[in-house]
Amino acid sequence: MQKLDGKVALVTGGTSGLGLATAKHFAAEGAYVFITGRRQPELDAAVKEIGKNVTGVQSDASKMEDLDRLFATIKQEQGHLDVIFANAGGGEIAPLGSITEEHFDKTFNTNVKGLLFTVQKALPLLPEGASIILNASITSIKGTPAFSVYSATKAAVRSFARNWILDLKDRKIRVNAISPGVVPTPGYNLMGLSDEQVQEFVASQAANIPLGRVGTPDEIAKAVVFLASDDSSFVSGIELFVDGGMAQI
Repeated sequence: MQKLDGKVALVTGGTSGLGLATAKHFAAEGAYVFITGRRQPELDAAVKEIGKNVTGVQSDASKMEDLDRLFATIKQEQGHLDVIFANAGGGEIAPLGSITEEHFDKTFNTNVKGLLFTVQKALPLLPEGASIILNASITSIKGTPAFSVYSATKAAVRSFARNWILDLKDRKIRVNAISPGVVPTPGYNLMGLSDEQVQEFVASQAANIPLGRVGTPDEIAKAVVFLASDDSSFVSGIELFVDGGMAQI
């Protein structure tokens, strides 16, 4: 029996990294998956890679009109939505003293505003007992140089999970946050780091992880599947750290 057999799932930011890995696992576990991405070529490539039971919808989570079109598409094609992995987000390096309004707005518009309205606009499609998983980060509780704006957005995401389980309790909808640790993905290059700098950062961080290594997108995806499935039927409001123990020391 597949863990998500017959379920309809949405993965925002599903064209690479954690989102793509999770979408693959969702499909492998029997779900029909909708993925979003801002760039059509990458979206088309991801749909091809997933292979079956998948629809790609070009969408920017920070744009309300894109979200409206996304959920209109899901309603028309499948009629409902059982699982949401609100994954779209990102961040760039900016130390205090160099933070611009543009940097702040860009990060909060996608990671906080976009995530909030993704979930809110999906509510009419969610049946009783649906599962919502929010992508947070261990940066919400650990200090990281030059990463304060991103970290603040992830603290907000973690707070959403605690509050939304109360707002949605009458509908028995579960909301959980997953907090990955150091997991190299293409998003690391988007932070403004070169390939060499990414490699140096990953190597330096591995020394601080109790398991002695960084994680893989596949390991995060398996944890998201757990939170999406009935295996976690009595789990709600938690922050699941998938970080090799890094946040606990």
